[in-house]
Amino acid sequence: MKRILAALLLPLILCGCTPQLSDPTTSATSTQMTTQPSVTSTITAPTVQTTISSIPPETTVPSDPLVLLLESLTTEEKVGQLFLARCPDSNAVADIGQYHLGGYILFARDFENETPESVQATLQNYQNASSIPMLIAVDEEGGIVNRVSKFPAFRESPFPSSQYLFNQGGLDKIGENEAEKCALLGSLGINVNVGPVCDVTTDSSAFMYRRSLGQDANTTAQFVRTVVEIMQENKIGGILKHFPGYGNNADTHTGIAIDDRPLEQLESVDLVPFAAGIEAGCDAIMISHTFVNALDAEAPASLSHKVHDYLRDTMGFEGVIVTDDLVMQAITDVYGIGESAVLAVQCGNDLLCVTDYKQQYTAVLEAVNDGRITQETLNTAVLRILRWKADLGLIG
Repeated sequence: MKRILAALLLPLILCGCTPQLSDPTTSATSTQMTTQPSVTSTITAPTVQTTISSIPPETTVPSDPLVLLLESLTTEEKVGQLFLARCPDSNAVADIGQYHLGGYILFARDFENETPESVQATLQNYQNASSIPMLIAVDEEGGIVNRVSKFPAFRESPFPSSQYLFNQGGLDKIGENEAEKCALLGSLGINVNVGPVCDVTTDSSAFMYRRSLGQDANTTAQFVRTVVEIMQENKIGGILKHFPGYGNNADTHTGIAIDDRPLEQLESVDLVPFAAGIEAGCDAIMISHTFVNALDAEAPASLSHKVHDYLRDTMGFEGVIVTDDLVMQAITDVYGIGESAVLAVQCGNDLLCVTDYKQQYTAVLEAVNDGRITQETLNTAVLRILRWKADLGLIG
């Protein structure tokens, strides 16, 4: 781990984590922790065969089966692996085969009027349609962001926010809730939860406040470490968000946000939870669309070489880098739909979170074919994704 991790994590060693008791936040819809009867998952991802027989004895075979798998893929299949696409409301199974999608991210509409059994069956159909096991992701943060538990068929009451849970029972309460959440998602066939939220803000008027822990950097870092470790124990992939931290900045869903804070402040506050997550072995990190002037004043973080280099080289992160949704106005208003996807790959993102995947898949494929995206860049990104899938037990 790079020296920046030690510097960012040092305060965690020196401070404790005493929960501040307060009234429930408005983001928590219920304090009940009662669940519906557990559902045993019957979903199995397709087995990927990576063993090669009939190779002459004198042939040198790469020792890594994931490299062999990568080398067996067509360019079209590799490009498809880069996409974590919003699950469409029609042709979802057919599009998996046509675009070779790396994964689907589900929203509330995918659970409305459904049952655990029907969701299991649907997700199994998606896995059966894919030649490489898919990432099936959801945003189930708790509080105001619940895609699954907002429906009584899946849980008696929605999962509370992390802020509410912390104020009620500290990290122990958060840990219990996270374990239950992982069990529910896993039983349905979901293998990635887009979280935890690492953003640090104590300003109740800030855009990200109700989704954050609402505590200082060191306490938030301990929260992140707790959640990451429990997710790993349960084989649910996590995506830390939103690097390098929203702070008190504006909502990039609706326009451009600019962060003018000095790097020293980012490193002493916003980056501390991300450093804790990296130290805990997090799978993936989502990059925000905020302009972070201390790192790069010319491009949003999600499309900035400098921001990605900082995350890789200074913070020592070796996992999957994910864009925030490229449909957000902060991106589409300036760069357009297709070009934003090309730029995202060029600057170092591995996995593109997208809604308009058809247009963006075509744009990225064209960029690979004409050399604007190199084969080395493509292969490096896809191999990281395959390793993540293997770590989750999807590829064996």
